Amino acid sequence: MRIREMTITPVAFRDPPLLNATGVHEPWALRSIVEVTTEDGITGLGESYGDAAHLERLHAAAHELIGVKADAHHALYRRVAASVGTAVVTDQHGLTGGGSNSKTVDAVFSPFEVACLDIRGKATGRRVADLLGGPVRDAVPYSAYLFYKWASHPGAADDRFGPALDPDGIVAQARLLIEEYGFTSLKLKGGVFPPEQEAEAVHALYDAFPDLPLRIDPNAAWTPPTSIHIGRQLAGVLEYLEDPAPGIEGMAEVAAEVPMPLATNMAVVTHEHLPPAIAHRAIGVLLMDHHYWGGLLKSTQVAALCATFGIGLSMHSNSHLGISLAAMTHLAAAIPNLDHSCDTHTPWQDGQDVIAPGALRFTGGAVPLPPGPGLGVELDRDALAVMHEQYEKCGIRRRDDTAYMRSFRPDFQPKRGHW
Repeated sequence: MRIREMTITPVAFRDPPLLNATGVHEPWALRSIVEVTTEDGITGLGESYGDAAHLERLHAAAHELIGVKADAHHALYRRVAASVGTAVVTDQHGLTGGGSNSKTVDAVFSPFEVACLDIRGKATGRRVADLLGGPVRDAVPYSAYLFYKWASHPGAADDRFGPALDPDGIVAQARLLIEEYGFTSLKLKGGVFPPEQEAEAVHALYDAFPDLPLRIDPNAAWTPPTSIHIGRQLAGVLEYLEDPAPGIEGMAEVAAEVPMPLATNMAVVTHEHLPPAIAHRAIGVLLMDHHYWGGLLKSTQVAALCATFGIGLSMHSNSHLGISLAAMTHLAAAIPNLDHSCDTHTPWQDGQDVIAPGALRFTGGAVPLPPGPGLGVELDRDALAVMHEQYEKCGIRRRDDTAYMRSFRPDFQPKRGHW
């Protein structure tokens, strides 16, 4: 099963004006679709970021992987690491933690590893979850991902989700997503308005859905004292508080003073962050993301380490399509100690996808494990072509929530340790 050919296709799809601590989502989200084909004609799929600089690194790595066996995990990783060299990519939009060389290598490696696992599954008639040790659950629960948002991108018609700029708007948004997807837990993206105002929205969600676990993620927009103050206000209301303050030390200061566990996908984003986070007791829940933790196999190793130290697990999400949702679902299905619903942006894609319909669906807020071999999904070639054409025409080559916000509010400043 040596790799014969690589195809990397950048795509763009419509994204609503979702607000966060660094600005607002642009009208188009970017992704890259990776196809790895072996000498015996088996093709595996992966998905990654679509920024131009990341695409260059993917192409450089792809060149080095031709001729390597698809099941030679360590050889594949070494080739990718050599292609990346000493590059360190900083977090371009301020929401996924700091950059490092190891995180850069892992982010480039991940879509190729997923595609190779897809190949191995198809070659042996087994699901990717089986290759990761076997599923411990038949369906993976996901959380409704709530956002403050405008009614539309400026100058465009209102989207079907409507505005959400106050507690009533957030509750209405939650109700819509629950009705359509059956979600049984709720997460609010914070860091947009003053903390007291966002705490009010959390209380409104609690009043409207008292039986559903709640989370809020300010993306490190609060100072430790403010995080402690709001955390105490939300005692008995939150399942966990995600990334309220910047850095491992800031999180540790907050964790010692609030009643709920702290979760992160910003303070701990690569393997070398785990020892200091554990030593400082900074987190109670890690939000894994195979896109920058080095793929699915390395993510299972991180999960085992978290079990050793009593750290709970959930899963981080960025704007993604169905290949990533399938990979996330296989990974989550095979992790025994994943004890919180995972994040997903799928509702915000509003049916846009590059995979053939039918393989993935939400039932009661969960995605059943696809039954087919490998990832269990296949490309919709027509949809891929449309999304690639959108990429060519949209004019966006790098996600920049801050620059887009400043095109409407020139004095806008990203919020990090702000309140």
